[in-house]
Amino acid sequence: MASRSLSRLALAATGVLLTTLLGGTATAQPADTPVFWRVPATAAQAQALTEAGFDVEEGDAGAVYVVGGQGVANQLRARGFRPSFFDTVYKELPAQGNALAADTYYGGYRTVTAHENHLAQVASTHPDLATKYTIGQSWKKTKGQGGHDVQALCLTKKQAGDCTLSTTSPKPKFFLMAQIHARELSTGELAWRWIDYLADGYATDATAKSILDTTEVWVVPIANPDGVDIVASGGNSPKLQRKNANNSRGGCTGTNIGVDLNRNSTFKWGGDSNSACSETYQGVSAGSEPEVQALEKLARAIFPDQRGTGNNDPAPATAKGTMITLHSYGNDIIIPWGFTQATSPNDAQYRKLGAKYSASNGYLVGTNEETVGYDTTGTTDDFTYGELGVASVTFEVGGSSGTCGGFLPKYTCVDSTFWPKNKGALITAAKAAAAPYQQ
Repeated sequence: MASRSLSRLALAATGVLLTTLLGGTATAQPADTPVFWRVPATAAQAQALTEAGFDVEEGDAGAVYVVGGQGVANQLRARGFRPSFFDTVYKELPAQGNALAADTYYGGYRTVTAHENHLAQVASTHPDLATKYTIGQSWKKTKGQGGHDVQALCLTKKQAGDCTLSTTSPKPKFFLMAQIHARELSTGELAWRWIDYLADGYATDATAKSILDTTEVWVVPIANPDGVDIVASGGNSPKLQRKNANNSRGGCTGTNIGVDLNRNSTFKWGGDSNSACSETYQGVSAGSEPEVQALEKLARAIFPDQRGTGNNDPAPATAKGTMITLHSYGNDIIIPWGFTQATSPNDAQYRKLGAKYSASNGYLVGTNEETVGYDTTGTTDDFTYGELGVASVTFEVGGSSGTCGGFLPKYTCVDSTFWPKNKGALITAAKAAAAPYQQ
C-alpha cells in the first residue's frame, strides 16, 4: 500500500470517540473502535512494531499507519511513540431499514458462500463460456473444521482444448486473483464484476466477445476463504483479518492468528516475519499453506515455464500470459521485483504494460521501492513471474483515506469508483495476454 496525501478528520477531545454514520445517524463509537493512527517512525522502528504484533501499514514520509483502538494507541505511547488520528477504518453504512441481500455484510459485500453460489450460477447459465474448478482447500477444511474449497472459474468461448488444466492449450491466458488478504474487501467485488462483464456481456458487448473468443480468463475471486469468513463474521463491523485461519502456532488471538498467504509462496520465501502474530507472518516453510499450494498448482497447470532460474534471466519477448493480483489500498500498480530493491530483467516492458493499465485507472506504476516503500518476499506475483515468466503485477485498489479509502471502503465505492477505474485495465490485461512483453 502507498499513500501520498493526508486527509485528517476530527478527533473527539477525549477517549477518541469517533463519529461514524451508521444507519444515517451520527453515533459515537467505543474507544476500542479501530482507526488508522499516524505514527512517526523509522523503517527499523516500523519493523520492530510489526514483529511485536502491531498492525503496521505503509504510511507517508517519515511515518507509518497503525491500525487499532485506543488501547493500541496507549501501547504505542508506552513505547515512546506519538500516534495521532489519521482516518476511520469503518465507513458510512446504508440508512437503517435498507434490507441487504442474502449472504452480504457491511453494506453489500458478499460472503464466501455468495461467491461460491455465483461461480456455480455462472457455470450453469453459460456452459459454453464458463468452467468451474476446485483447485484446493482452505486450511480449516484440511483440518476438518469446516472451511471451504478454493475455487476458480475459467471463461472463454469454448473450443476443443479450452479451459483445461493444460500448459499447451491454444489460447493465451489472463489470471486474476482477489482477496488473498481477507480484509481487502473491494478486491473480491471487482473479480465478481469482471466475471459478470465477460459472461453476461459476451452476447452484446463486442469487447467482451473479442476477449473470450481469443483468450482464456482465469479468476480466483476469493483466494483466502477462511479469512473472509472471519471478516464477514463481524457483520457491519467487519473483523480486520488479513491472514488465513491457521491457528496452529500458539500465543495469537483474535485477528492476529494465521499466515500471510502473500508471504508464503515458494519463490524467494523467507525474508518476512517469523513472528506468528505478525500480520506479515510468512509461515513455517515455503508453501506451507494449502491455499498457496492450490494457487501455485493452478498457475503451474495453466502456464508453461517461460523464464530461466536466475534473477537476471528475462522472460523472452515471446512469453505469454498476464496475471493481476488485487489488493488494497494505495492506488498503485506494483511491478517486480518484490523481494529485492533491484528491478526485474523485464523492467522496461513492465513499465510500458503498467502505463497501459494506468491509462485506465490512473494508478502509480513502480516497484515496491517506488510505491509502498518496502520489500515483500514469497508473494504470488513474484512467483508467477519468477517461476513461470508470466507478466504479473499487483493492483493496490483505492486511496489511503476517506469514504473510498482503506481496507473497508463504503460498498457503493465499488460501482462508483473502483469498477469504472479498473474495468479498462482488466480489459487491457486480457488483450495483452498473447504478447505482454511486446506492448
